[in-house]
Amino acid sequence: MDITRATLAASIDQTLLKPVAGFGAGAEWLAASANAGFAAVCISPFLVPLASQILAGTSTKVCSVVAFPLGYSLTETKADEARALIGLGCQEIDMVMNIAAFLEGETRFVQEDIAAVVATVTEETHGAGIVKVILETGYLTPEQVAEASRTALAAGADYVKTSTGFGPRGASIEDVRIMRETVGERSGVKAAGGIRDLATARAMLDAGASRIGTSSGLEILAAWDAEGGV
Repeated sequence: MDITRATLAASIDQTLLKPVAGFGAGAEWLAASANAGFAAVCISPFLVPLASQILAGTSTKVCSVVAFPLGYSLTETKADEARALIGLGCQEIDMVMNIAAFLEGETRFVQEDIAAVVATVTEETHGAGIVKVILETGYLTPEQVAEASRTALAAGADYVKTSTGFGPRGASIEDVRIMRETVGERSGVKAAGGIRDLATARAMLDAGASRIGTSSGLEILAAWDAEGGV
């Protein structure tokens, strides 16, 4: 995949979801990330108003998480979370699917759970919002990764995403390839979890990812600059 520095930056969701990162750390991190050209910053829900303020006037979107990181919240709670986040300034939502229900074969329940969040985001943003569904692929077999991708796609998800970063493992090349093969061009694929350097980011993009979720976006761009884009 041929990329430039600008397209690399625009594929990154720069992420801060550490449980110990508060307002001060969040403001410093957001200020450093605001003008890097990232697709989005993905931050803890309580930092959304701060992110909306600091990113105002930039091309970078504000993203936050729903039912994170375990996915087993009530459907109504997930929809309410999404509604509140959109009201605070989020343009993108990364939600965790109900992994437990999926592993027991309750795909209809999982699809309806996702669809409720998609419908809420669509309504609240007049169709402009984006929903990414985290499958937490570390719990899934390759066949289940494909099935979960199909389920999220059927529910109207804009992206399928590999991992929370808090599960048994992060993204793998195999995960991304399976997800891309399953969804084709009908949705995006976000690789997240354990992506900390330029080589890994490139490999995920080459495998079919259209977004990279990482807390190391600035470091990845610095590595690009150091290597002269090679």
